[in-house]
Amino acid sequence: MENSKKPDLLTGKEGEEWDLELSISWAKNHRDRHPHEPHSHFFGKEILEKILSQAGCVGLRFHNAHSKAHNENGGERHLIITGVTADGHDMLNTASAQKLSKTEMKTVTAFDVVAQQSTPCPGSPGCPKTAMSAQASEL
Repeated sequence: MENSKKPDLLTGKEGEEWDLELSISWAKNHRDRHPHEPHSHFFGKEILEKILSQAGCVGLRFHNAHSKAHNENGGERHLIITGVTADGHDMLNTASAQKLSKTEMKTVTAFDVVAQQSTPCPGSPGCPKTAMSAQASEL
């Protein structure tokens, strides 16, 4: 097997289409291992396009997150999305973004857009009953 050098820059072409049957199997494996956790997260097209349209953005990075610290009770798991530059950095904390208030950041469309508040399934309206998201007995 050849050892190929990993590229220094991301191109935006990373990832690949994947086998549907294997995807269904892997999704079921996750549901079986973590029955009380969200099995999927839906983000709308608008926020995804807003992130992807940032100057220098070549893709998305999905971060697992939690609303409470490790030593605090309760809270919820979240999925946070950031834009990513060709050199692999999350598009965060630019000098221009640090000068804006949270309210002002909501009006910005050109940089440092971070998304969360997905609609997790199960538990939210619109959760599908498909081979990727439900047990065979639920279909």
